[in-house]
Order: sequence, then structure tokens, then C-alpha cells
Amino acid sequence: MRDLFFVAFLGLFFLLGFRRPFLLIAIYAYIDIVSPQRLSYFLLNSIPISAIAFLLAAGAWLLVDDKKDCRFSFRQVLLLILLGWCAYTTATADFPVEAQQKWSWVWKALIFAIFLPVMLRTKLRIEALALFMVLCASTIIINGGMKTALSGGGYGVLNLMVDNNSGLYEGSIISCVAISLIPIILWLSRHGTVFPPDWRVKGFAWALCFACLLMPIGTEARTGLICIVVLAGMMLMRSKRKFIYGPLMLAAALASIPFLPASFTQRMSTIENHQGDESAATRIAVWKWTLDYVKEHPGGGGFDNYLQNSFTYVSRSFVSDSGGSRIETRIVTDRGRAYHSAYFELLGEQGYFGFFIWALIHIVTFLRTEMIRRTYRGRDGPDGAWIAPLAIALQQGHVVYMIGSLFVGIAYQPFIFMMLALQIGLDTYLTRKRRDEARRPMIAPSPRPAGLAA
Repeated sequence: MRDLFFVAFLGLFFLLGFRRPFLLIAIYAYIDIVSPQRLSYFLLNSIPISAIAFLLAAGAWLLVDDKKDCRFSFRQVLLLILLGWCAYTTATADFPVEAQQKWSWVWKALIFAIFLPVMLRTKLRIEALALFMVLCASTIIINGGMKTALSGGGYGVLNLMVDNNSGLYEGSIISCVAISLIPIILWLSRHGTVFPPDWRVKGFAWALCFACLLMPIGTEARTGLICIVVLAGMMLMRSKRKFIYGPLMLAAALASIPFLPASFTQRMSTIENHQGDESAATRIAVWKWTLDYVKEHPGGGGFDNYLQNSFTYVSRSFVSDSGGSRIETRIVTDRGRAYHSAYFELLGEQGYFGFFIWALIHIVTFLRTEMIRRTYRGRDGPDGAWIAPLAIALQQGHVVYMIGSLFVGIAYQPFIFMMLALQIGLDTYLTRKRRDEARRPMIAPSPRPAGLAA
């Protein structure tokens, strides 16, 4: 029944896309974020629905869509360079078979990020993509939030509809993504036009924000807690009533501690001592290995080259038993551990050049979005009031994601490339709008009758 529902849903969606071609972009975003093929038993697993959606979207753009003023931005050129470099490191990878498997989905995410800004020609399309990103992710977030509220969740216990612990269904990744979406959710609840912001939309938005905050609790992901702190700090900085909301936020955080699961507070306490947690200690050791690796291989080792790592580190933990309490020290040897950091993932797999291009894309995007915020702040009216708040929301979500990616290997996740494309599309749309306004001829005032000159 589930498979039949997905087939009927996607079939209807594709039919609507033939009438409104931009919906084909929304279908691709849905497939990339929700991954219905993972939720299917057998029907969708045998059909390359992602490739079909992209080919139809690209074909609709070539045949139907208005291509006036379509041009590449500097960031799209950088994405194209990154795509080419990843292809090169895949061809020369230390583990060719494993690298090819990862390359099979990374190139699609990069190609879509390069293509997507070309389609974002109007304010409605920009809003529609932001809305679809939120609603698609909410299918996972609402599910996880409800289970957390009912059962409390647990590390490695919370089931997010599938047993495959990858993509947005992995605890740390969905926690990071959920918190990064909160600013965009709030923007849609205030400036959205697809769903006008009435009491129902605002109520759903606030409930969805609460579900987003529950995700780090349900998954017990320390990354999520760090993302919450970062987002709260940025929102407080933008607030005009810092000295009122700051103490209120602190009081709410302290008041929530008694209601949190004991396993959650115990796991969060390991943040302050990485040697007391084997997972955190392993990450530090992997990062040290990566720095040593790129010194000898500055061009990187290709996708999944972490499989060759081997290291020994000291783990210290607090133990209580019949003999009393003591600090126990162990020598641990580990092999083939993942990077658990987008930054070291890029550095180890793509080397110095690939890391530089990737970092430059994010830095330029942040700076350009900040320029948009400063240019349009203070604007009012339906044509300008939405722009600066959207720039702030995208900027905050971007920063939260990048902070979270310090501790999770999500450098190539399609979600962040969609967020980058959304910011690029907003920038190019506003650039075209300003250029069109500058080209409009000034209407000279009609001359006054001679008899009225006095």
C-alpha cells in the first residue's frame, strides 16, 4: 500500500509538472530530501526517479521556460570547478570502487545546484523552493518530533521511518538540518504568499519549530545542541530587546532540564571532555590523521579515502563500581573511521585545492547575502519588505549548517547545495530587478500651462 501511494503521488506530481514546469524542480527537491525510494519496498527502488525528475526539469527549462537574462554567477562557476575537481579525484582515488559509489550521487547534487539558480527567476519561485525544502524536511522532522514527545527517543534508537542510517535519516544530520530550517520557517510564517500567514499558518510554523527543537533531544545528537545555541545567539543579536529575551531564553533552557531524558543530559555532558567519550576521541584522532595525510597528498585521496586510516589514541573515562570511583585510561587502536566533519572530509578527499574552492563558495555566499541584507534593510511595502528578512533567514540557516558540519560529514549533502542555490537565485533575481529598474526611462513631468506659471 505504501508503494502504491508513492507511485500515485509521484505520478500525479509529474503530471502537474507538465502543466507548471517549475513543479518538476520541486519534485526533484522532494526526491533528494525525502528519498521516497528508501521508504519503498520494491517499486520505486527499481526506477531512477531522481534522474527522471532532473531530466524532465532540464528539458522543460530548455523547451518552455523563459531564458531571458539567464547567466552564470561567479559562484556557479566555482561549483562547476568543484564538480570538475571531484571528477578528477574520483578518477585517481585511493579506493576507486568506493569513490565511484559516492560520486554517483555527489555529481547530481552539484549539477542541480549549478542549474537551480537559473530557474529562480521570480519571487514566487524563490519562495516556492524555500517552502518545499521546509515541507519535505518536515516529513522527517514531524515524525521524529512526535516519537520524541511520546517516547523520549534515544541515541541510535529513534526510528525516522527507515532503518538506513544515512542522508537526512541520520540523527546528527537531521538535527543540524532541522535547526538550520527554523529561520526559514519563521520567514515563511511572516512573509509567505503561497500560504498566506494567518493563524493556521503561524500555528503550524511554531509547532514545526518546536518539532525541530525536539530533534536533537530525540536523536541525542550533540551537534544539534550546539546548533541550537548558535541559532539562539544569532537571533538574540538581531533582537531589539536583547536584555528581555536573553534572560527569558536562559530561564526557559534551565526550566526544560528536568523534563529532558536522563540519557540526553548524560550524553550532552561529554561535550566538555572529548577524552571521556570514545566517539569524540576518535574524531580528534581522525582529524589529526587527515592533516598528516594531506601533507603527503596535497591533492587529496578521492571519496572515502578515510578507509585507509589507522591510529592509536588514549581514552579516559570515569568509572564507578564496587571498588569505588576512578579515572580509567585505555589505549585504543582504530581503523577506517569516517571523518565526522565536513571540513576534514573535503580536505582529506579533495586536498587543498578542493577545500579552497568549497570554502570560497560558502564565504562568497555569506558575504553576498549580507550585502543583500544591508541593501534592503528598512524597505517596506510588498515589493521590498520580504527581502532583508529572507536574507537574514538564509544567512542564519547557512551559518547553523556550517557550524553543525564541523562535527558531521555533510559537505556534499544535497540540502546545503539547495540552500546555496537559493541564496544565489535570490542574488541574481535582485540583480536583474535592479538592472531593469535602472533601464526604465524617467517619465518627465508634464509642463504647466503658461497661465498657471505664476
